[in-house]
Amino acid sequence: MKKRIVVALGGNAILTTDASANAQKEALIHTAQYLVDFIEAGHELIISHGNGPQVGNLLLQQQKGATEKNPAMPLDTAVAMTQGSIGYWLENALVNELKKRNISKKTVTLLTQVVVSETDPAFQLPSKPVGPFLSKEEMNSEKKQTKATYVEDAGRGFRKVVPSPKPIDIVEYPVIKQLVEHGIITIAGGGGGIPVVMKDGGYQGIEAVVDKDFASEKIAALVHADMLVILTGVDYVSINFNQPNQLDLNKVTVAEMERYIQQNQFAPGSMLPKVQAAIAFIKENTNGKAVITSLENIKKLLEEDTGTIITA
Repeated sequence: MKKRIVVALGGNAILTTDASANAQKEALIHTAQYLVDFIEAGHELIISHGNGPQVGNLLLQQQKGATEKNPAMPLDTAVAMTQGSIGYWLENALVNELKKRNISKKTVTLLTQVVVSETDPAFQLPSKPVGPFLSKEEMNSEKKQTKATYVEDAGRGFRKVVPSPKPIDIVEYPVIKQLVEHGIITIAGGGGGIPVVMKDGGYQGIEAVVDKDFASEKIAALVHADMLVILTGVDYVSINFNQPNQLDLNKVTVAEMERYIQQNQFAPGSMLPKVQAAIAFIKENTNGKAVITSLENIKKLLEEDTGTIITA
């Protein structure tokens, strides 16, 4: 049975240790092979993606080359720039994979604005990691130049953090809905979308990065998707993670996941926002389901319902 599916692809799945354009294109060629499985199974597909590493790297490049006559671009513009570059690479990879499988489908990348509130408390407490992992020495050096806020991220080094307000609305959601209704594979909400606020009767960009999982949830709810698939580095969400009594979760309810959140089972800034986004989607669409799993598990998800599947 045909379903409308929103797939949220992590920025770290696009960029690994090699930040070059060619390496990211290669990663997305690999990614496209899995994503086209949804199309081959007859589903409508909307793809969102992260950009944390990419937008952070772009900001560093901007800062290094900035002059009085050629100043660095603001954060919202950098998000738009990475929406374009990653969308271009992903669209190209999808078109080529569709041709290989003789599937006649059109693909488009849509520049997407996400409405946030200027009074969101996130602006007082930057928390969203962007850019590469730095050693303590590299972090201290960068901090002297940029005055940015840095935090240790998952024991892998220090990363710059920026405000990450919650999405209120998606400006282009009617266009996304229209495109997918016409059978067009739509890449939207890249990097969590370009953050904008309503001001003086219009939208204005603001310095922030919206979490791509929450932005993807908002898109999925507004276009009445049947399923939200959040891709991460593991096949299952687990409780008691990395402990002898670790338990992988397969089919769970919102109530069970909320209980696990109260038990602090999910790491903030890592698995927690994915679980929260999945719960938010189910609460807005009680007939839908949310899945958290890995890219490599997509075929098994389609055939066997494996992965962490959350329902009302």
